[in-house]
Amino acid sequence: MESDKRNVFVVGLNDTNRQRLERLRGAESCRFHGVIEPAAVYNTEVFDIAAMLAEATAQLEAFDGNVDAIAGYMDFPVSTMLPILCERFGTRSPSLSSLLKCEHKYWSRMVQREVIPQHIPNFTAFDPFDDDALTRIGEAGLYFPFFVKPIKSSGSRLGFRIDTPEDFYQAIEHLRADIGLIADPFNTVLEHARLPEEIEAVDGHFCMAEEIIGGWQCTVEGYVHDGEVVSYGIVDSLRYPQVLSFFHYRYPSGLPDPVQAKMLELTDTVMRHIGFDHSAFNIEYFWDEAQDRIWLLEINTRISQSHCDLFEKVDGISNQQVTIDLALGQSPDMPHRQGRYAVAGKFFHRVFFTDAVVTRVPDAAAIKALEKAFPGTVIALQVEAGQRLSTLPEQDSYSFALAYIWMGATSVEQLLDNYDRLVTQLDFAFDDIEG
Repeated sequence: MESDKRNVFVVGLNDTNRQRLERLRGAESCRFHGVIEPAAVYNTEVFDIAAMLAEATAQLEAFDGNVDAIAGYMDFPVSTMLPILCERFGTRSPSLSSLLKCEHKYWSRMVQREVIPQHIPNFTAFDPFDDDALTRIGEAGLYFPFFVKPIKSSGSRLGFRIDTPEDFYQAIEHLRADIGLIADPFNTVLEHARLPEEIEAVDGHFCMAEEIIGGWQCTVEGYVHDGEVVSYGIVDSLRYPQVLSFFHYRYPSGLPDPVQAKMLELTDTVMRHIGFDHSAFNIEYFWDEAQDRIWLLEINTRISQSHCDLFEKVDGISNQQVTIDLALGQSPDMPHRQGRYAVAGKFFHRVFFTDAVVTRVPDAAAIKALEKAFPGTVIALQVEAGQRLSTLPEQDSYSFALAYIWMGATSVEQLLDNYDRLVTQLDFAFDDIEG
């Protein structure tokens, strides 16, 4: 009966993800409801957290029925809002403090250093509005080259490799201009938490400087259910040659088995220490093959939405299964290697301009024809004709993503060959090209 269905509320639910959710195991016993319009959390850089929390609370209070679960699968601001909403309505989620021990990058590094110090880089926090910041970074034992990023960032935005003082001061200009877009709403979240004194002094306007780490990058997808840490897949993150921009994500990982096993051990250690529970997470790692050393890059308190299609193609169901099952308080019913393809990838079709105006994009018929020619392929354009690239939100500091392309194949070689053949048929054009 319809009245027996459990009501699952998803922050920023859009049509694509509703379709994925309705394909999950047990979906027939759920009704999925959106909370906050997708436009408020997608394709924007302005987040009024207080207003969004008030809006979500009003929507949930006005619902005529049980609120059985509140879930999300997005990064900031959704991930940081969920514990606050779930506490208000008595649904399952991690504690806000355990979530912030993952998402507040300085606090996270401090906690990681307590249990896996040999697997994290040297780091320090600094105030980008401090004119002596570079001197203070040096006093903390960090020297060129190093990497800087905000205490709370989204994607690779406002992350910079620093090789010279000139690089640092250029990065500082960008950080001072734009850091408030995330820092101000993140500080709203911090006001809801009890923070240790040394963490309270490092608010959302601060940045991190870290020793350069690198190697083969990957992401461990996992969850914690009633204190048990479970890792169910490792996705490789492969970059374009000589730049920091991602080329594609690939699943399953091609890392050696002993390296994968060590990453799972580290994951178990750090997530137990943090006290994170009742939720999905993913942890990004590097494997430095030359030194045979594993580095923990960062912890995210959600599934990676970019990986949903990859798990569906290879394992048979989106890893949103984990998000929904945990929000309902049940052990995730996640299959393994029951999908149509042996390997899958999400590709980022990019241009490496400083800026430009898009004058032509592939039309709907061309996209449909390509998806038909390469079965299992999904193409999502990220630009439209007339758009200036610099207006795109959530871009890294070196390129612009024109399209996301998900593909499946029987082998890595076939996957890469199919992508190379497809991308030559995507018809984009530009004007006013800079850089």
